[in-house]
Amino acid sequence: MKQQLVTLLLGEAQKPISGEFFKAPPTKSAPAYSELSIPRQVVIGQELADINGRVVPFILKSYQPDVLLIQCTMDVENIFHKEIFTIEEKIFAHANRILEEHGGSSEFTETYSIFVVSGYDTDPEQFLSHGQIIASLLKSERLELDPKEIKYTLDASLKYAKNDLSIIDWDGAFLFDPTGDVAEEIEILTLANLQLLRHRILDRTLDQRLARIASMIPTRRKLFTSRELADDLREVIRVRMTSIAELQRLDREIKMIGDWYSARFYNLAGTKFRIEDWRKSINTKLDSLEDAYSVVVENFTVSGKHRAEWAQIIVFFFLQIGWLALIILEFLQFMRHK
Repeated sequence: MKQQLVTLLLGEAQKPISGEFFKAPPTKSAPAYSELSIPRQVVIGQELADINGRVVPFILKSYQPDVLLIQCTMDVENIFHKEIFTIEEKIFAHANRILEEHGGSSEFTETYSIFVVSGYDTDPEQFLSHGQIIASLLKSERLELDPKEIKYTLDASLKYAKNDLSIIDWDGAFLFDPTGDVAEEIEILTLANLQLLRHRILDRTLDQRLARIASMIPTRRKLFTSRELADDLREVIRVRMTSIAELQRLDREIKMIGDWYSARFYNLAGTKFRIEDWRKSINTKLDSLEDAYSVVVENFTVSGKHRAEWAQIIVFFFLQIGWLALIILEFLQFMRHK
């Protein structure tokens, strides 16, 4: 029996990334056109590192333009042992160092562990006797879990063939496959983590944009010129359209159509990652952008109306002065002829 630990770390990369495009593995029972919707990876290279006395490769890939993927695959002797926690910590510590070398920060990263068991010839349900450690690893929790929590964790599973089994949770997934053919599942879990990271990044960006737009809204104590209001209005429109486009791009990236295995697998991962909740949060902030847009437009319109009213008052004032001057001239002329 073969046991492997596959770790994923995805994070923002500030330095330019270049490399060759990597073709993702074909999906099980999915239409060929589904590949067109999957974001393409760029292969950067690899680094070797010593983890627990073993030299293991760290594969560096990228999802352009700004996400770095660091993937490590390591054979382990007993995947159902608490020592795996220590191995994970060492791998992620090294992966974070690689990310920092590329200008990234651990503040916005997603880490994920995939535990792969293959080479067995019986039903995969036999391994559920290790339910306690499986649930703990999936939740990155060293404490002994309650039986109800263990059952809840193990119930988030999916089967494709008779002898395989996938269990997915927030921090990790267990993949049981007698042939070890789990490349597709690893790819989908990577994509789900990518979607989660990009939603988090967009959510943070919207917070920054809302704060910037709030500072543009005129107050009674500050008089804005027409040029300033016009510039602010254009900035609000640009931010609003850019944010909507970014969200639409996220929704467009994953389009696995139909009741295919890949779609069900991705939906299970997406549910665990609460991607829909992030999408709702982003939509709420887009609505706030819409409100800010309306406020700036209203101020622009009101300011324009006020300027027109003041212009009328000033013109009327000068007209009154003109009429008064004419009356005085006529009076002086009358007195001179008298």
